[in-house]
Amino acid sequence: MIALISCLLLFVVPASWVGNNALLPNVIGQTSPSVEMTETASSSQQRVLERLFTTSEVSADWFIPSFLEQIPVAQIQDVLTDISTQLGAFQNVQETADGLAIRFSRGTVPAQIRLEEDGRIAGLFFEPASIPIDLDEAIAVIESSPYETSVLVTQDDETLVDLNADQALAVGSAFKLSVLAALNQQIESGLLTWDTVVELQPDLKSLPSGLMQDWPDGSFVTVDTLAKLMIALSDNTATDVLIQSVGREAVEAMAERNQPLLTTRELFTLKNPENARLLRQYRDGDREARRKLLEDLGDRPLPSVNTFTGSPIALDVEWFFSPRELCTLMDSVANLPAMQINPGVANPINWKNIAFKGGSEPGVLNMTTRLVNEEGNTYCVSATWNSTEQALNEDILTQLYRSMIAGLTE
Repeated sequence: MIALISCLLLFVVPASWVGNNALLPNVIGQTSPSVEMTETASSSQQRVLERLFTTSEVSADWFIPSFLEQIPVAQIQDVLTDISTQLGAFQNVQETADGLAIRFSRGTVPAQIRLEEDGRIAGLFFEPASIPIDLDEAIAVIESSPYETSVLVTQDDETLVDLNADQALAVGSAFKLSVLAALNQQIESGLLTWDTVVELQPDLKSLPSGLMQDWPDGSFVTVDTLAKLMIALSDNTATDVLIQSVGREAVEAMAERNQPLLTTRELFTLKNPENARLLRQYRDGDREARRKLLEDLGDRPLPSVNTFTGSPIALDVEWFFSPRELCTLMDSVANLPAMQINPGVANPINWKNIAFKGGSEPGVLNMTTRLVNEEGNTYCVSATWNSTEQALNEDILTQLYRSMIAGLTE
Protein backbone atom coordinates (compact mmCIF):
# COMPACT_ATOMS: atom_id res chain seq x y z
CA MET A 1 0.00 0.00 0.00
CA ILE A 2 1.34 3.42 -0.95
CA ALA A 3 2.16 5.81 1.86
CA LEU A 4 0.29 9.04 1.15
CA ILE A 5 1.82 12.36 2.13
CA SER A 6 -0.94 14.30 3.87
CA CYS A 7 0.79 17.58 4.61
CA LEU A 8 2.58 20.35 2.76
CA LEU A 9 6.35 20.36 2.78
CA LEU A 10 6.58 24.00 3.64
CA PHE A 11 9.02 26.56 4.95
CA VAL A 12 7.57 29.84 6.19
CA VAL A 13 9.39 32.72 4.52
CA PRO A 14 10.18 36.16 5.88
CA ALA A 15 7.56 38.87 5.55
CA SER A 16 9.93 40.83 3.31
CA TRP A 17 9.30 38.28 0.55
CA VAL A 18 6.41 39.72 -1.49
CA GLY A 19 4.42 40.76 1.56
CA ASN A 20 1.41 38.75 2.67
CA ASN A 21 1.46 36.61 -0.48
CA ALA A 22 4.80 35.04 0.40
CA LEU A 23 3.47 31.49 0.21
CA LEU A 24 1.69 31.84 -3.12
CA PRO A 25 3.84 30.52 -6.00
CA ASN A 26 2.16 32.72 -8.61
CA VAL A 27 3.23 36.01 -7.06
CA ILE A 28 6.94 35.45 -7.51
CA GLY A 29 8.51 37.36 -10.36
CA GLN A 30 6.11 40.29 -10.56
CA THR A 31 8.77 42.38 -12.29
CA SER A 32 9.91 41.89 -15.87
CA PRO A 33 13.70 41.36 -15.86
CA SER A 34 15.64 40.81 -19.01
CA VAL A 35 16.01 37.28 -20.38
CA GLU A 36 19.67 37.24 -19.41
CA MET A 37 18.89 38.24 -15.82
CA THR A 38 16.14 35.63 -15.58
CA GLU A 39 18.39 32.86 -16.83
CA THR A 40 21.16 33.86 -14.40
CA ALA A 41 18.78 33.96 -11.45
CA SER A 42 17.29 30.61 -12.40
CA SER A 43 20.71 29.00 -12.72
CA SER A 44 21.71 30.27 -9.28
CA GLN A 45 18.49 29.00 -7.74
CA GLN A 46 18.99 25.59 -9.32
CA ARG A 47 22.56 25.35 -7.98
CA VAL A 48 21.47 26.32 -4.47
CA LEU A 49 18.66 23.76 -4.42
CA GLU A 50 21.02 21.09 -5.74
CA ARG A 51 23.46 21.88 -2.91
CA LEU A 52 20.67 21.49 -0.33
CA PHE A 53 19.98 17.93 -1.46
CA THR A 54 23.51 16.76 -2.25
CA THR A 55 25.37 17.98 0.85
CA SER A 56 25.26 15.84 3.96
CA GLU A 57 24.94 18.77 6.37
CA VAL A 58 23.13 22.07 5.92
CA SER A 59 25.11 25.17 6.87
CA ALA A 60 23.60 28.18 8.63
CA ASP A 61 25.76 30.39 6.40
CA TRP A 62 23.50 29.51 3.45
CA PHE A 63 20.53 31.43 4.95
CA ILE A 64 19.88 35.02 5.94
CA PRO A 65 19.53 35.51 9.73
CA SER A 66 15.82 36.45 9.62
CA PHE A 67 15.05 33.12 7.90
CA LEU A 68 16.83 31.16 10.62
CA GLU A 69 14.95 33.10 13.30
CA GLN A 70 11.80 31.38 12.05
CA ILE A 71 13.17 28.04 10.89
CA PRO A 72 16.29 26.71 12.68
CA VAL A 73 18.92 24.79 10.75
CA ALA A 74 18.03 21.52 12.49
CA GLN A 75 14.43 21.76 11.29
CA ILE A 76 15.56 22.54 7.74
CA GLN A 77 17.81 19.48 7.81
CA ASP A 78 14.95 17.30 9.05
CA VAL A 79 12.66 18.39 6.22
CA LEU A 80 15.32 17.83 3.57
CA THR A 81 16.07 14.39 5.02
CA ASP A 82 12.36 13.49 5.05
CA ILE A 83 11.99 14.46 1.39
CA SER A 84 15.02 12.43 0.35
CA THR A 85 13.87 9.44 2.41
CA GLN A 86 10.44 9.45 0.80
CA LEU A 87 11.51 10.17 -2.76
CA GLY A 88 14.89 8.50 -3.15
CA ALA A 89 18.09 9.68 -4.76
CA PHE A 90 18.37 13.27 -5.97
CA GLN A 91 18.55 13.59 -9.75
CA ASN A 92 18.39 17.23 -10.86
CA VAL A 93 16.60 20.57 -10.63
CA GLN A 94 14.68 21.78 -13.67
CA GLU A 95 12.99 25.07 -14.49
CA THR A 96 9.21 24.99 -15.04
CA ALA A 97 6.62 27.56 -16.06
CA ASP A 98 5.74 28.07 -12.37
CA GLY A 99 9.16 27.88 -10.77
CA LEU A 100 11.47 24.93 -10.28
CA ALA A 101 11.03 21.18 -9.97
CA ILE A 102 13.38 18.98 -7.91
CA ARG A 103 13.52 15.49 -9.39
CA PHE A 104 14.21 12.38 -7.32
CA SER A 105 14.22 8.73 -8.30
CA ARG A 106 10.69 8.20 -6.97
CA GLY A 107 9.02 11.56 -7.49
CA THR A 108 9.21 15.30 -8.06
CA VAL A 109 8.84 18.27 -5.69
CA PRO A 110 7.81 21.66 -7.14
CA ALA A 111 9.77 24.38 -5.34
CA GLN A 112 10.13 28.13 -4.99
CA ILE A 113 13.29 29.80 -3.72
CA ARG A 114 14.40 33.39 -3.26
CA LEU A 115 18.07 34.39 -2.97
CA GLU A 116 19.72 37.54 -1.73
CA GLU A 117 22.34 39.19 -3.94
CA ASP A 118 25.08 37.37 -2.05
CA GLY A 119 23.43 34.01 -2.80
CA ARG A 120 22.01 33.34 0.66
CA ILE A 121 18.52 31.86 0.93
CA ALA A 122 15.82 34.38 1.89
CA GLY A 123 12.76 32.24 1.16
CA LEU A 124 12.03 28.60 0.45
CA PHE A 125 8.79 26.81 -0.38
CA PHE A 126 8.25 23.12 -1.22
CA GLU A 127 4.90 21.99 -2.61
CA PRO A 128 3.60 18.45 -2.04
CA ALA A 129 5.54 15.84 -3.97
CA SER A 130 4.37 14.15 -7.15
CA ILE A 131 4.91 10.43 -6.49
CA PRO A 132 4.03 8.12 -9.38
CA ILE A 133 1.58 5.39 -8.46
CA ASP A 134 0.37 2.40 -10.41
CA LEU A 135 -3.27 2.89 -11.41
CA ASP A 136 -4.33 -0.49 -10.00
CA GLU A 137 -2.77 0.44 -6.66
CA ALA A 138 -4.43 3.86 -6.78
CA ILE A 139 -7.85 2.32 -7.36
CA ALA A 140 -7.30 -0.09 -4.46
CA VAL A 141 -6.59 2.89 -2.19
CA ILE A 142 -9.61 4.80 -3.52
CA GLU A 143 -11.96 1.85 -3.05
CA SER A 144 -10.85 1.51 0.56
CA SER A 145 -11.84 5.10 1.36
CA PRO A 146 -15.03 5.75 3.35
CA TYR A 147 -16.36 8.14 0.69
CA GLU A 148 -18.70 7.77 -2.26
CA THR A 149 -16.40 7.84 -5.26
CA SER A 150 -16.34 7.97 -9.04
CA VAL A 151 -13.20 7.97 -11.19
CA LEU A 152 -12.38 7.93 -14.89
CA VAL A 153 -8.93 7.81 -16.48
CA THR A 154 -8.64 7.72 -20.27
CA GLN A 155 -5.82 7.72 -22.79
CA ASP A 156 -7.01 8.92 -26.20
CA ASP A 157 -9.98 6.62 -26.91
CA GLU A 158 -9.00 3.96 -24.37
CA THR A 159 -10.42 3.72 -20.84
CA LEU A 160 -7.66 2.97 -18.35
CA VAL A 161 -9.76 3.24 -15.17
CA ASP A 162 -13.53 3.10 -14.78
CA LEU A 163 -14.69 3.23 -11.18
CA ASN A 164 -18.35 4.22 -11.25
CA ALA A 165 -17.40 6.57 -14.09
CA ASP A 166 -21.02 7.12 -15.12
CA GLN A 167 -22.22 7.88 -11.60
CA ALA A 168 -23.13 11.52 -11.12
CA LEU A 169 -21.95 13.00 -7.84
CA ALA A 170 -21.80 16.54 -6.51
CA VAL A 171 -18.77 18.26 -8.08
CA GLY A 172 -18.79 21.83 -6.76
CA SER A 173 -17.15 24.39 -9.02
CA ALA A 174 -16.24 21.81 -11.65
CA PHE A 175 -19.72 22.58 -13.05
CA LYS A 176 -18.17 25.79 -14.40
CA LEU A 177 -16.90 23.73 -17.32
CA SER A 178 -20.51 23.61 -18.52
CA VAL A 179 -20.77 27.40 -18.28
CA LEU A 180 -17.59 27.81 -20.32
CA ALA A 181 -18.83 25.27 -22.88
CA ALA A 182 -22.13 27.15 -23.28
CA LEU A 183 -20.28 30.44 -23.59
CA ASN A 184 -17.92 29.05 -26.22
CA GLN A 185 -20.86 27.68 -28.20
CA GLN A 186 -22.50 31.10 -28.28
CA ILE A 187 -19.26 32.73 -29.34
CA GLU A 188 -18.83 30.21 -32.16
CA SER A 189 -22.41 30.90 -33.29
CA GLY A 190 -21.85 34.67 -33.24
CA LEU A 191 -24.25 35.51 -30.40
CA LEU A 192 -21.36 36.82 -28.27
CA THR A 193 -17.70 37.65 -28.76
CA TRP A 194 -14.81 37.41 -26.33
CA ASP A 195 -14.76 41.24 -26.40
CA THR A 196 -18.42 41.55 -25.37
CA VAL A 197 -18.61 43.88 -22.34
CA VAL A 198 -21.09 43.31 -19.53
CA GLU A 199 -21.89 45.27 -16.39
CA LEU A 200 -21.49 43.87 -12.88
CA GLN A 201 -24.85 44.13 -11.15
CA PRO A 202 -25.02 43.96 -7.32
CA ASP A 203 -27.65 41.20 -7.34
CA LEU A 204 -25.17 38.93 -9.14
CA LYS A 205 -22.47 39.19 -6.51
CA SER A 206 -21.77 35.91 -4.74
CA LEU A 207 -19.49 34.58 -2.02
CA PRO A 208 -15.82 33.74 -2.59
CA SER A 209 -13.87 32.03 -4.05
CA GLY A 210 -12.88 34.80 -6.39
CA LEU A 211 -12.31 38.53 -6.55
CA MET A 212 -15.30 40.10 -8.25
CA GLN A 213 -17.56 40.06 -5.20
CA ASP A 214 -15.41 42.97 -3.94
CA TRP A 215 -15.47 44.96 -7.19
CA PRO A 216 -17.54 48.17 -7.44
CA ASP A 217 -21.13 47.80 -8.62
CA GLY A 218 -21.46 48.79 -12.26
CA SER A 219 -17.94 47.70 -13.21
CA PHE A 220 -17.61 46.82 -16.87
CA VAL A 221 -15.74 43.66 -17.82
CA THR A 222 -15.29 41.59 -20.96
CA VAL A 223 -16.60 38.08 -21.38
CA ASP A 224 -13.00 36.96 -21.90
CA THR A 225 -11.96 38.28 -18.49
CA LEU A 226 -15.00 36.73 -16.84
CA ALA A 227 -14.15 33.33 -18.33
CA LYS A 228 -10.56 33.51 -17.15
CA LEU A 229 -11.57 34.53 -13.63
CA MET A 230 -14.22 31.78 -13.53
CA ILE A 231 -11.77 29.01 -14.47
CA ALA A 232 -8.37 30.13 -13.17
CA LEU A 233 -9.61 31.56 -9.84
CA SER A 234 -12.98 29.77 -9.69
CA ASP A 235 -14.58 33.19 -9.27
CA ASN A 236 -18.20 32.63 -8.27
CA THR A 237 -19.41 36.11 -9.14
CA ALA A 238 -17.82 35.92 -12.60
CA THR A 239 -19.62 32.60 -13.04
CA ASP A 240 -23.01 34.05 -12.20
CA VAL A 241 -22.48 37.01 -14.53
CA LEU A 242 -21.68 34.57 -17.34
CA ILE A 243 -24.74 32.43 -16.58
CA GLN A 244 -26.88 35.54 -16.91
CA SER A 245 -25.05 36.56 -20.10
CA VAL A 246 -25.48 33.25 -21.94
CA GLY A 247 -28.80 32.32 -20.31
CA ARG A 248 -29.56 29.61 -17.79
CA GLU A 249 -31.14 27.39 -20.47
CA ALA A 250 -27.99 27.49 -22.59
CA VAL A 251 -25.94 26.13 -19.70
CA GLU A 252 -28.62 23.54 -18.89
CA ALA A 253 -28.18 22.19 -22.41
CA MET A 254 -24.64 21.27 -21.35
CA ALA A 255 -25.80 19.91 -17.99
CA GLU A 256 -29.06 18.08 -18.59
CA ARG A 257 -29.58 16.56 -15.15
CA ASN A 258 -28.98 19.94 -13.49
CA GLN A 259 -32.34 21.57 -14.10
CA PRO A 260 -32.92 24.15 -12.96
CA LEU A 261 -29.22 24.93 -12.98
CA LEU A 262 -28.32 26.91 -9.88
CA THR A 263 -26.16 30.00 -9.88
CA THR A 264 -23.59 30.03 -7.10
CA ARG A 265 -25.51 32.81 -5.32
CA GLU A 266 -28.70 30.73 -5.44
CA LEU A 267 -26.89 27.70 -4.03
CA PHE A 268 -25.44 29.69 -1.13
CA THR A 269 -28.82 31.30 -0.45
CA LEU A 270 -30.66 27.98 -0.36
CA LYS A 271 -28.04 26.50 1.96
CA ASN A 272 -28.24 29.47 4.30
CA PRO A 273 -29.50 28.07 7.65
CA GLU A 274 -31.82 31.07 7.90
CA ASN A 275 -33.62 29.87 4.77
CA ALA A 276 -34.50 26.37 5.99
CA ARG A 277 -38.13 26.79 4.89
CA LEU A 278 -37.08 27.74 1.36
CA LEU A 279 -34.73 24.78 1.22
CA ARG A 280 -37.59 22.41 2.15
CA GLN A 281 -39.81 23.95 -0.53
CA TYR A 282 -37.05 23.58 -3.09
CA ARG A 283 -36.49 19.93 -2.19
CA ASP A 284 -40.22 19.16 -2.34
CA GLY A 285 -40.90 20.97 -5.61
CA ASP A 286 -40.84 19.65 -9.16
CA ARG A 287 -38.71 21.30 -11.84
CA GLU A 288 -41.13 24.13 -12.57
CA ALA A 289 -41.81 24.79 -8.89
CA ARG A 290 -38.09 25.03 -8.30
CA ARG A 291 -37.70 27.49 -11.17
CA LYS A 292 -40.43 29.67 -9.68
CA LEU A 293 -38.81 29.53 -6.24
CA LEU A 294 -35.46 30.65 -7.70
CA GLU A 295 -37.19 33.61 -9.35
CA ASP A 296 -38.58 34.58 -5.95
CA LEU A 297 -35.27 34.39 -4.12
CA GLY A 298 -34.62 37.98 -5.13
CA ASP A 299 -31.93 39.80 -3.22
CA ARG A 300 -32.08 37.78 -0.02
CA PRO A 301 -28.85 38.32 1.92
CA LEU A 302 -26.06 35.83 1.51
CA PRO A 303 -24.84 33.86 4.54
CA SER A 304 -21.38 34.32 5.97
CA VAL A 305 -18.66 32.51 4.05
CA ASN A 306 -17.83 30.78 7.36
CA THR A 307 -21.10 28.87 7.03
CA PHE A 308 -19.36 26.61 4.52
CA THR A 309 -16.18 25.77 6.41
CA GLY A 310 -17.48 22.97 8.63
CA SER A 311 -19.66 19.94 8.06
CA PRO A 312 -21.43 19.14 4.76
CA ILE A 313 -24.62 21.13 4.18
CA ALA A 314 -27.48 19.94 1.95
CA LEU A 315 -25.36 18.08 -0.61
CA ASP A 316 -28.52 17.27 -2.57
CA VAL A 317 -28.53 20.97 -3.54
CA GLU A 318 -25.47 21.09 -5.75
CA TRP A 319 -24.27 20.44 -9.32
CA PHE A 320 -24.12 16.80 -10.38
CA PHE A 321 -21.91 15.36 -13.11
CA SER A 322 -20.24 12.02 -13.79
CA PRO A 323 -16.51 11.87 -14.54
CA ARG A 324 -17.34 10.85 -18.10
CA GLU A 325 -19.49 13.96 -18.55
CA LEU A 326 -16.76 16.16 -17.11
CA CYS A 327 -14.13 14.68 -19.42
CA THR A 328 -16.42 15.32 -22.39
CA LEU A 329 -16.93 18.93 -21.33
CA MET A 330 -13.23 19.34 -20.68
CA ASP A 331 -12.38 18.06 -24.13
CA SER A 332 -14.65 20.70 -25.70
CA VAL A 333 -12.99 23.66 -23.93
CA ALA A 334 -9.46 22.49 -23.12
CA ASN A 335 -7.74 24.62 -25.76
CA LEU A 336 -9.43 27.90 -24.79
CA PRO A 337 -7.15 30.56 -23.24
CA ALA A 338 -9.09 30.43 -19.96
CA MET A 339 -7.98 26.81 -19.51
CA GLN A 340 -4.28 27.59 -19.97
CA ILE A 341 -3.74 29.58 -16.76
CA ASN A 342 -4.14 27.21 -13.81
CA PRO A 343 -2.64 23.70 -14.29
CA GLY A 344 -4.08 22.35 -11.05
CA VAL A 345 -1.94 19.71 -9.35
CA ALA A 346 -0.21 18.28 -12.44
CA ASN A 347 3.47 19.08 -12.88
CA PRO A 348 3.83 21.28 -16.02
CA ILE A 349 7.34 19.99 -16.65
CA ASN A 350 5.91 16.58 -17.58
CA TRP A 351 3.26 17.72 -20.05
CA LYS A 352 2.94 19.65 -23.30
CA ASN A 353 -0.52 20.96 -22.35
CA ILE A 354 -2.62 20.89 -19.17
CA ALA A 355 -6.24 21.97 -18.68
CA PHE A 356 -7.71 21.75 -15.18
CA LYS A 357 -10.87 22.51 -13.24
CA GLY A 358 -11.80 21.34 -9.80
CA GLY A 359 -14.47 21.99 -7.24
CA SER A 360 -15.06 21.55 -3.54
CA GLU A 361 -17.21 22.35 -0.56
CA PRO A 362 -17.42 20.46 2.75
CA GLY A 363 -18.16 16.87 1.75
CA VAL A 364 -17.40 17.44 -1.95
CA LEU A 365 -14.20 17.25 -3.97
CA ASN A 366 -13.70 16.93 -7.72
CA MET A 367 -10.58 17.30 -9.83
CA THR A 368 -10.68 16.99 -13.60
CA THR A 369 -7.52 17.32 -15.68
CA ARG A 370 -6.87 16.92 -19.40
CA LEU A 371 -3.22 16.33 -20.25
CA VAL A 372 -1.29 16.08 -23.51
CA ASN A 373 2.22 14.63 -23.52
CA GLU A 374 5.07 15.34 -25.94
CA GLU A 375 4.06 12.36 -28.09
CA GLY A 376 0.57 13.83 -28.56
CA ASN A 377 -1.29 11.34 -26.35
CA THR A 378 -4.27 12.88 -24.57
CA TYR A 379 -5.35 11.83 -21.08
CA CYS A 380 -8.30 12.77 -18.91
CA VAL A 381 -8.22 12.11 -15.17
CA SER A 382 -11.46 12.94 -13.35
CA ALA A 383 -12.15 11.92 -9.75
CA THR A 384 -15.00 12.86 -7.41
CA TRP A 385 -15.47 12.14 -3.73
CA ASN A 386 -18.64 12.85 -1.72
CA SER A 387 -19.50 12.45 1.95
CA THR A 388 -22.75 13.63 3.49
CA GLU A 389 -21.56 12.77 7.00
CA GLN A 390 -18.14 14.35 7.33
CA ALA A 391 -15.69 16.73 5.71
CA LEU A 392 -13.27 15.04 3.34
CA ASN A 393 -9.56 14.60 4.00
CA GLU A 394 -8.70 16.75 0.99
CA ASP A 395 -4.94 16.67 1.60
CA ILE A 396 -4.73 12.89 1.21
CA LEU A 397 -7.19 12.78 -1.70
CA THR A 398 -5.32 15.52 -3.55
CA GLN A 399 -2.01 13.76 -3.02
CA LEU A 400 -3.49 10.52 -4.33
CA TYR A 401 -4.87 12.30 -7.39
CA ARG A 402 -1.53 14.05 -7.99
CA SER A 403 0.27 10.71 -7.77
CA MET A 404 -2.11 9.10 -10.27
CA ILE A 405 -1.25 11.80 -12.79
CA ALA A 406 2.46 11.42 -12.06
CA GLY A 407 2.11 7.69 -12.71
CA LEU A 408 0.93 8.37 -16.28
CA THR A 409 4.39 9.68 -17.14
CA GLU A 410 6.18 6.49 -16.10
